[in-house]
Amino acid sequence: MADMTGKVVAITGATAGIGAASARALAGAGAAVVMGGRRRERLEALVAELGAAVAAGVEMDVRDPQEARRLVDTALERFGRLDALVACAGIGAYGGIMDLSDEKLQEMMDSNVAGTVWQIRAAVPHFLAQGGGDIVIVASVAGLRGAGDEAVYAATKFAQVGLAGGLDRELREKNIRVTAICPGGTATEFAMGAGRTPDMPGLARMLRAEDVAAAVLTVLTQPPRMRTLIWSMRSIHEAD
Repeated sequence: MADMTGKVVAITGATAGIGAASARALAGAGAAVVMGGRRRERLEALVAELGAAVAAGVEMDVRDPQEARRLVDTALERFGRLDALVACAGIGAYGGIMDLSDEKLQEMMDSNVAGTVWQIRAAVPHFLAQGGGDIVIVASVAGLRGAGDEAVYAATKFAQVGLAGGLDRELREKNIRVTAICPGGTATEFAMGAGRTPDMPGLARMLRAEDVAAAVLTVLTQPPRMRTLIWSMRSIHEAD
């Protein structure tokens, strides 16, 4: 059984979907979790569910580098260390290149790309100081192979995969592991109202957030000698 006892993990996008499932999985394995998200009431509910002794919530916007540093500072203040960062925050929408507004595309690019970079820049100095750490970026299979009606979203996910690969080369020798997890369609709030509806028949055949969270937990409990660069996964029902 995976054991994260004594470890401290910061998670963005923790108020729903893969982020929330990852927080539950990691806390269930013994980790302390510091959860970042924009919806205060959901953060408070998740802290109450997991227990204030092992969970803290930070209301934040990942697009702000100062708030990224506040997430890391909260981990250090509450639990004295930070062992891993799981970057789950992100948004998506379906539509052709001319179908979405300038504002929607800007929000997507800022949240998915800059919002990942700022968290990593906040965490890396602490990993270097303590001699190691883990960075897990939850990207998408869209970052491995683009698809129509989600070109800009795919571009942000390609950026995350490229960021992970470059950071692996930069940080591996400093004992910092970097992994991109690339799930296929996952039944979460993703793109709900922006191309998805709750009654879509296909949702029942997709991955579940808990499936991806299990991959996050597996990556974070690998033997110290091992690293996983890219983990791509799809539902058994989803075509390549």
